[in-house]
Amino acid sequence: MPRSLDGLVLAPVADQAPGQVGTRTRFTYHEQGGEIWAEYAGGDVVRGHLVGTRSGDRLDFRYVQLKNDGTTSSGHCVSAVVELPDGRVRLEESWQWESQSGSGTSVVEQVTEHDS
Repeated sequence: MPRSLDGLVLAPVADQAPGQVGTRTRFTYHEQGGEIWAEYAGGDVVRGHLVGTRSGDRLDFRYVQLKNDGTTSSGHCVSAVVELPDGRVRLEESWQWESQSGSGTSVVEQVTEHDS
């Protein structure tokens, strides 16, 4: 049975372009019955939300965020859930903006208490 994401806090391992999520962004995940959702904030993002589904080790979700400059943006992401050798969780993500042009890949990893 795949490890639950419920209650985990994750953060990007590298900064993306300005105005997007970065290493100071924190995602708090929730999971129940194949549904996933998260709130996120930090860096250039004032507030963000994602919602979607999980099937095995695959997440499929939409995200929307409010940035520091007052603009909003949204997109679609598919992620693979990977368990690291130290027991933490990594999400290997492929994303595409739907409200603007652009796409890419990113990696977020579980933050431990001493990392936050």
